Amino acid sequence: MAGAYDVIVIGGGPGGYVAAIRAAQLGLKTAVVEREHLGGICLNWGCIPTKALLRSAEIFHYARHAKDYGLRIEGKIGYDIEAVKDRSRKISAQLNAGVGFLLKKNKVDVIWGEAHLTKPGEVTVAKASRPAHQPQAALPKGLLGEGTYQTKHVIVATGARPRVLPGLEPDGKLIWTYFEAMMPDAMPKSLIVVGSGAIGVEFASFYRDFGTDVTLIEVLPRILPAEDAEIAGLAHKRFEKRGIKIVTGTKIVKAEKSADGVIAAAQDANGKTQTLKAERLISAVGVIGNIENLGLENLGVKTERGIILADGLGRTNVPGIYAIGDVAGPPMLAHKAEHEGVICVEAIAGGHPHPLDRDMIPGCTYCHPQIASVGLTEEKAKAAGYQLKIGRFPFIGNGKAIALGEPEGLTKTIFDAATGRLLGAHMIGAEVTELIQGFVVAMNCETTEAELVNTIFPHPTLSETLHESVLDAYGRAIHI
Repeated sequence: MAGAYDVIVIGGGPGGYVAAIRAAQLGLKTAVVEREHLGGICLNWGCIPTKALLRSAEIFHYARHAKDYGLRIEGKIGYDIEAVKDRSRKISAQLNAGVGFLLKKNKVDVIWGEAHLTKPGEVTVAKASRPAHQPQAALPKGLLGEGTYQTKHVIVATGARPRVLPGLEPDGKLIWTYFEAMMPDAMPKSLIVVGSGAIGVEFASFYRDFGTDVTLIEVLPRILPAEDAEIAGLAHKRFEKRGIKIVTGTKIVKAEKSADGVIAAAQDANGKTQTLKAERLISAVGVIGNIENLGLENLGVKTERGIILADGLGRTNVPGIYAIGDVAGPPMLAHKAEHEGVICVEAIAGGHPHPLDRDMIPGCTYCHPQIASVGLTEEKAKAAGYQLKIGRFPFIGNGKAIALGEPEGLTKTIFDAATGRLLGAHMIGAEVTELIQGFVVAMNCETTEAELVNTIFPHPTLSETLHESVLDAYGRAIHI
């Protein structure tokens, strides 16, 4: 045997490396098995580099609208797509190295390769085969490698990959997943984005800011189907105002490659078909868990539709095997994975952590305008039988939003009329991905409207929209 551990974590993404560090802090001898990059998809190909790209797009947008702020920028405003990409990749590389440092600092061993569960308490690591969609990278140095390792507990944190629909198989040239969309050789003049979840609308926003003619396709009746319908409706209007074409209730049934791009056949719910043409097409129809080739079936671990079934503490049906993060099911978010990792190892160590409450997980979409939410939507709250008090406050009534030149936005709060319990909060507008945490903390503290009403919010800030929305729910709004 190459080594024995208390915990082996398979996968070095946000869930995996956080779980490993917390396990080490609790005195458990811990190792992480990773086949590609520490930090996983989030740090290397998802959350972090996309935000770097979106930041470049945001600054470009403001530069082109400098006159709205009383400023004058002389000469032609342009961009260098290679420099934009290079900045994004450098940020990822910096944070990737940081994860390695944190693991070393906490005395977590890193094992390079692909893990396979051969039998209870045993993990075999083989040479890594690189995913075809990812650029080759230098192999990490000084890490453990191939061999068989013993462990008391195995945490599967292998993440997810883009879901591929028949007829939309990516070729890396004309039909992209988010991997290729982050590294374009040049900005396409026209683009079709299939799927209007967070990934789809973020890329639609990014490319539109750089002047691409974008068409957003959604099979469901509205975009952003996971968000509150009112917020999604406002986003729809803002996107169209920016020049993004939106087609809902429609699916792509066929996509053909041509000499100058992609020709897609889009069919609506009535069977009517239209032809769409663009230089490139991004397939952003969700992700699927990486559960293959792990040996789960040999040990009897239950899976369903591409995910591992696990409880609120990360426990599967097989003792000693746990699952966290994307591979354990939606919402497939990095912060959910990190929290699951902490819960899981604290339970392993004999603690009594609160099981994961999925209603307390915030969601953030970093398009322009930003969208953020936590808890129940109005539709789900009504379906659950609650009598509701709903508050709304538009950003046009907020002094800071007007001063920022971002007066279009809305903060919406949903309360249980019987108890004053905050059931959900939904926001669209400037910096709402930062603001939403105020409501997340309130919900975790089981705050009612009384505490929020009596909280002093600093002025002038965007956070005042949170306060006014709560006041509005109870007929007390001041500034509207």
